[in-house]
Amino acid sequence: MIDGVLGGPVDQDYLLQARQMQAMSFAVHIPLVCFGIAFPAMVVFLEGLWLRTGDPLYRALARRWSKAMLILFAIGVVTGTILSFEMGLLWPEFMATFGDVFGLAFGIEGFSFFIEAIFIAIYVYGWDRLPRRTHFWTGVPVVISGFTGSFWVLGVNAWMNDPTGFRLVNGEVTDVHPWRAMFNDAAVLHFAHMWVAAFMVVGFVVSGVYAAGMLRGRHDAHHRLGFTVPFAFASVAALVQPLLGHVLGLQVGDNQPAKLAAFELATTTEERAPLRLGGLLVDGEARWALSVPRLGSVIARDSFTEAVPGLDTVPPRDRPPVNLTHLSFQAMVGIGLLLALGAVLFWLARRRGLDPLRRRPVLVAAGPLAVVALEAGWVATEVGRQPWTVWQVLRTTDAASPNSWLWLSYADVLLVYLGMSAGACVVLRSMARRWRAGDEDLPSPYGPGSGPAPERPARARGAGGGAR
Repeated sequence: MIDGVLGGPVDQDYLLQARQMQAMSFAVHIPLVCFGIAFPAMVVFLEGLWLRTGDPLYRALARRWSKAMLILFAIGVVTGTILSFEMGLLWPEFMATFGDVFGLAFGIEGFSFFIEAIFIAIYVYGWDRLPRRTHFWTGVPVVISGFTGSFWVLGVNAWMNDPTGFRLVNGEVTDVHPWRAMFNDAAVLHFAHMWVAAFMVVGFVVSGVYAAGMLRGRHDAHHRLGFTVPFAFASVAALVQPLLGHVLGLQVGDNQPAKLAAFELATTTEERAPLRLGGLLVDGEARWALSVPRLGSVIARDSFTEAVPGLDTVPPRDRPPVNLTHLSFQAMVGIGLLLALGAVLFWLARRRGLDPLRRRPVLVAAGPLAVVALEAGWVATEVGRQPWTVWQVLRTTDAASPNSWLWLSYADVLLVYLGMSAGACVVLRSMARRWRAGDEDLPSPYGPGSGPAPERPARARGAGGGAR
């Protein structure tokens, strides 16, 4: 129960700096979260295929991917740490007021992170040191901890859109129920939507890398397997995602009518509302949009006749930035449907005995498009909640830091992200070149035995050693 609303309108010049810094950090971190959720599952799946079939190609690919997984995990640690500091630096009122509500979730997420870090090290460094099945099972905690860690963080975000589990009396948070807050009505759907999106992003990005390799003439079994496995994961996710998105959209319509109105570019409340494709809000009117009769009510309200709430039901000071929210939402939905259609056509062509890999430029583009859809979806979610940090409880202007020198931190963080991105590209490209040259046993940094290899006796060299 909420008995009041915190704060009021405040003119703060530093708000834009805080928003830009937070947006940049989220944009960098969110794709890495996807790799933390989905990539371990794909790696362990490949190792499971190796245990089942004995085909060494599965093991070789899983081992390669595990090293890339470790590098991306390390980068995600840095970006996640920066984000945790930014929560207190940029939004001190938010953390001070509601820390008791969601603090437990962040604590459990930290525990999940440590479990993931421990077992990902055992998994990567244990390929030649553990029995086969023991090694396989050390990968399972990595998958589970990636799942649980992301659930608690996404639960906090869902709570910001559907706050519950506390009472607000005279500006003070009381009667806190952390479990009720984290398992709010929006938590499961929010997480499911992001979890499926993670498999879309990782699947299409990784398969796109191998499709690009085939464009350069690498048509070996390794590249075909490296494409097929992640593309299969992404295809299933792409078909499930529109259904989840529709159910989540119905929930948004019930809980956040202002966000729904921005999604649909609905200036007035309409029965049998049309679906507006494209368009912009100009001088209070929707212009240049292609309208499909009644489809807006079907998608937004699951009805041919039910009204879609319009912006006229929301006071101007409580409306989100409509054009950015609308275009981001449509980009997410449009790209998602395009990827789902592409996946269906790919598998139909393959079933008919055709070679869909001839369309490799399109398959390469699927990865960047999936990332764009991911980022657009988060823009629609977060910008569509504005001007609230906690929906109808705490305004973003009142949550922000009064520090007018945030641009210095912004510049520092930008340099860190650019440096990490360049370093990751260099390391991953170097690993790929060595793998193509046949060097499978790349040393893992700081791993057991990562120093110079001891000189082998002369009789151990020769044809037998070279074949291995």
